[in-house]
Amino acid sequence: MTNPMAKASQLINCPIEEAFNAFVDPGKITQFWLASTSAPLSQNAKVTWHFLVPGAVETAVVDEFQPARLIAFTWSDGLKVRLEFSEQSPGKTRVAVEAQGFLGNDVVDQAVNATEGFSIVLCDLKTFLESGKSANLVRAKAELIAASAASTKRDATSQSR
Repeated sequence: MTNPMAKASQLINCPIEEAFNAFVDPGKITQFWLASTSAPLSQNAKVTWHFLVPGAVETAVVDEFQPARLIAFTWSDGLKVRLEFSEQSPGKTRVAVEAQGFLGNDVVDQAVNATEGFSIVLCDLKTFLESGKSANLVRAKAELIAASAASTKRDATSQSR
């Protein structure tokens, strides 16, 4: 079986530079996706991202960086992510995400979960850039993930007794 790819895209009513900079600028990316980041994205940057899910931390190494066009990075587990930005028409930007390189026995589930996650990120980005305020879609999903993890942990603890 070939390795599945996660894909998501969104049309955002903003200039391409604004959409691109929302991922590059720590002050912006923390408004819709992350709890914190160690540095802005740039060519060959190595950044640590703290996600909104408690305890979720990832290192990203930027492999390609073309201002207002492309950000490609690799996470510590080898997953490769590409963010592509294209102008659909003046003031309208298409942001597309692709992720590939899932490992393990559940690669299809991982790709489905990544597609869902990136779709939520792009929808929250759209809301943030078009209204100036996050709809907290990523935050709400992070709460669901944390609650599910806590429930699974409680179930495992009770079964081991």
